[in-house]
Amino acid sequence: MQQLLELYGQWSGHQPYQTDKLPGAGSNRAYYRLSDGQGHSVIGVVGTSIDENHAFIYLARHFASQGLPVPQVLAVSADEMRYLQSDLGSTSLFDAISGGREAGGRYTLREQELLRRTIRELPNIQMRGARGLDFSYCYPQPQFDADSVLFDLNYFKYCFLKATELDFHELKLEADFRLLAKDLTAEPCEAFLYRDFQARNVMLVDGQPHFIDFQGGRRGPYYYDLASFLWQASARYPHKLRRELVFEYYNSLKQYTEVPTPHHFVARLSLFVLFRLLQVLGAYGFRGYFERKQHFIESIPPAMHNLRELLAAFTFPYPYLIDLLRRLAELPRFQRIEVPAQNRADGYKTTDNNPYKAHPKDGPATFSKYDGKGPLVVRVYSFSYRKGIPQDESGNGGGYVFDCRSTHNPGRYEPYKQLTGLDEPVIRFLEDDGEILTFLDSVYRLADAHVRRYMQRGFTSLMFSFGCTGGQHRSVYSAQHLAEHIHQKFGIEVRICHREQGIDQVLQAT
Repeated sequence: MQQLLELYGQWSGHQPYQTDKLPGAGSNRAYYRLSDGQGHSVIGVVGTSIDENHAFIYLARHFASQGLPVPQVLAVSADEMRYLQSDLGSTSLFDAISGGREAGGRYTLREQELLRRTIRELPNIQMRGARGLDFSYCYPQPQFDADSVLFDLNYFKYCFLKATELDFHELKLEADFRLLAKDLTAEPCEAFLYRDFQARNVMLVDGQPHFIDFQGGRRGPYYYDLASFLWQASARYPHKLRRELVFEYYNSLKQYTEVPTPHHFVARLSLFVLFRLLQVLGAYGFRGYFERKQHFIESIPPAMHNLRELLAAFTFPYPYLIDLLRRLAELPRFQRIEVPAQNRADGYKTTDNNPYKAHPKDGPATFSKYDGKGPLVVRVYSFSYRKGIPQDESGNGGGYVFDCRSTHNPGRYEPYKQLTGLDEPVIRFLEDDGEILTFLDSVYRLADAHVRRYMQRGFTSLMFSFGCTGGQHRSVYSAQHLAEHIHQKFGIEVRICHREQGIDQVLQAT
């Protein structure tokens, strides 16, 4: 630390007025905000790897020379173990879109626009950044190749697949691994592959994306970063939004290079999505099962959800691998169900008669389902207070009733009077206004705890109702969103009834 302060003093001519250590990320580097007391600050970095620091310093200077939105390297110590860079502030894209992520993928229009700006800027750093770049400076390797692909695929095999004790033929799997590696590296590409392109590595300066932590980049295909960003498990991007962002990227890419046909582009992208999902499952397996880090264990079910969607949407020429992945994705332990806190504390505690009992090699029994009288079914209603609260047909006396009338009512305005909370203009009105999102944040937390507890106790019925003045706008929006949130998070059957609209819907258990 003292040497970093000396570097700051040499660069600025004085010692910093204030020094604040920033929260750690996934690397071993330490970050400090050094302020002069007059509203100006820089970021001081203390690294543990000269090669990694050297790669970042070279890449940052090269990108800056290309006019790309990256931090400027201000000063570097003689041994390159410490350096100063410009301060891009404290607002990351990850933080800016946290509301949509925590709402189960319900991103507001503002959040969607931030995602579009970011994805439009990605080809800029990939293609312009590659111009004149000496890839020999990249660390730990200069390019994406078959050996690196096979390394990651075997990481998945040993750190995740084997831990599940799912039977598989190793030679057949290796043969498909080699075919996949060959296909992924078939098209030569001169792009800069960011490698760790994620929302945490995008800083927002006056609403515009700037990029950090690109020191692991190398020469490679541009598909990789797009797959890495849009199929990140915790992001929960809905299919429609993800499709729109792929389209935004494709159109932006046209400005920098000749692009394949849309059909070819999507087909190639699907291969990288498949590879990226296996890669992250390997990482989750190692960090979760072997290092016992709960956050990574909890990331497995949404990653499996992405895998199921991918396998349903595309046909891949790797028959044994795909059959194995289908069997893997359907294992009950990988559904989005959590054990109670007591079970988490006890490690592998499960009941002997539980058909989904976890094996110690699988790590903590975090995703085991529970024995009980039958599967839980959740019913969600929207209604008008003028016509009374819905009756509980199960005979259990009813559940939660939420009053939406405190939120802004689109029904007061002529353009929305003939629409409902299922229509896009009403959805946009409510989400832009924001009151309904704050209201639902509290509802989600309460509902999640209640659903989880009912499942643990083996109960079979739970009811939520949302009322507003006419049962048309706010209550319909809220009921639909809670139903989809519960279905996506827990995979159980949810029955929706928009009573005043005469609309019934069943979201089947997955």
